[in-house]
Amino acid sequence: MPLPLFALPRHDQRAWIEDQLRRPVPLTALGLSDGFRLPGREGRATPAAVLVPLVNREDGLTVLLTQRSANLPDHPGQISFPGGRVEPDDADVGAAALREAHEEVGLPGSRVSLLGELASYDTVTGYRVTPVVGWVEPPFAIEPDPVEVADVFEVPLAFLLDPEHQERHFRMQGLVRRDFWAIPWGERYIWGATAAMLVILDRTLRGG
Repeated sequence: MPLPLFALPRHDQRAWIEDQLRRPVPLTALGLSDGFRLPGREGRATPAAVLVPLVNREDGLTVLLTQRSANLPDHPGQISFPGGRVEPDDADVGAAALREAHEEVGLPGSRVSLLGELASYDTVTGYRVTPVVGWVEPPFAIEPDPVEVADVFEVPLAFLLDPEHQERHFRMQGLVRRDFWAIPWGERYIWGATAAMLVILDRTLRGG
């Protein structure tokens, strides 16, 4: 069933999203981390934050995503939200998400309004990530960090929040089967933590 969000006039969409994010997290949006850690990454999770940037385009809301550089130690080449570990100087996870988005893609914080947080997600690399939903008003310039970011692109939010596009895939690691979320979009393969956080967003906005 389509989200009521997409039937609303543009000027009402931001308030609707913000209202949904204020409500208790539905049970369907919890427990989507699989609990698996890569060898050597066990132990206490490192706090991290990502910005889920909802861009207010005239032809509909989009989500700004990045493709990570292939030479990064964690999640190389994968599609992700701008983000990273929470630093001691960050006031909170929202500040961390805005800082990382500016550092990675040059997104100015003055163009972003934070709407709320989603349930956290534990990655296989040992990070506990808080997704922070931000409303982004164009125009804004993009300046990708050449070391961390290989590409920046946008995907229609309506596509990402369609449950028919949210698929369960798996890979074999030796004799162990690892299941994960994936949302293929054209030639792009959105999977793992990023796809799971989009599923969390979808289920949170649906309210269970």
